[in-house]
Amino acid sequence: MEKGALIAGGLVLAIIIGVAAVFLASSDPDGLESTALIIQGDKTLTGNTPPGAEVHEDVEGRFVYDSPMKDYSLGDAMGKPGEILAIIVGIIAVFIVVLGAVTLIRRLAPGTNTN
Repeated sequence: MEKGALIAGGLVLAIIIGVAAVFLASSDPDGLESTALIIQGDKTLTGNTPPGAEVHEDVEGRFVYDSPMKDYSLGDAMGKPGEILAIIVGIIAVFIVVLGAVTLIRRLAPGTNTN
């Protein structure tokens, strides 16, 4: 199989999985966000997350940022199409970053073959 076809196939597969995840993923926060809610006392380990529970931090002296695609969406107004677009943009952005890193490493490494 040609290298380009393998990369294109992997990219297409990643997009298919990403789009499917929009419809299959749980809307209940998990992982880091869920842990923050537990620490704040807004959620218990055995109970459901209360509606509208938000993670609030004391940000004095800390690094804080706003995500361009918070919660993997482009806002509530766009709904599922916005989530799909956000996933596709994210997958392509990561692909470009990785491709750029691989290209840079190949150029900097002595004696590497570019084929």
